[in-house]
Amino acid sequence: MNKSGFFTTKNVVSLAVLIALLVVLNLLSTVFKIITNVNLTLIPIVLGALLMGVRGGLILGLVSGLMTFIFGVTAIDPFTNILFVNSPVLTFLTCVVKITVAGGLAGWIYEIISKKNKYVATFVASALVPIVNTLIFILGGLAMYNTVASNFSENVLYFLVIVCAGVNFLIELGINLLVAPAIFSVVKVLDKTSGDR
Repeated sequence: MNKSGFFTTKNVVSLAVLIALLVVLNLLSTVFKIITNVNLTLIPIVLGALLMGVRGGLILGLVSGLMTFIFGVTAIDPFTNILFVNSPVLTFLTCVVKITVAGGLAGWIYEIISKKNKYVATFVASALVPIVNTLIFILGGLAMYNTVASNFSENVLYFLVIVCAGVNFLIELGINLLVAPAIFSVVKVLDKTSGDR
């Protein structure tokens, strides 16, 4: 990170571009559902965590989580809307905390592992975001046990782990791992470009 602070011109521009990408991917996901609810916004969050560290991952995760919550409040996302109507505070915490923590952890893990191997660090950070996001989603769903049981399925754990997270998680993890080499290449080019200045 630059000694002049986090909010350098480069970071502000990077955040703006990645936030715009988050918005576009979130909006597209409401129009074109892939399988059920695959979260493509994990990719820019990983990229932000790699480029700008913990704070970049946290900020992008926060934006993504707030958008998910807003989509739930406005019933653009019917599943999240049902959770919100029955448990507004827990829904807010689940939507915002899961991806914000995932983004921040990806930045932190990348910073640690990249000292030894940036390529491995990219794959670990790329895998970590969907893993943490899904685990916290399941914990949030369990915290709203009665809401999930009365609106979706009496077998709450099966519903959360298999129906909600199962296929989505595997697809999100697969996409992130497939895109990781491209992300690594972008980070490598940007590192080299900023090193030339």
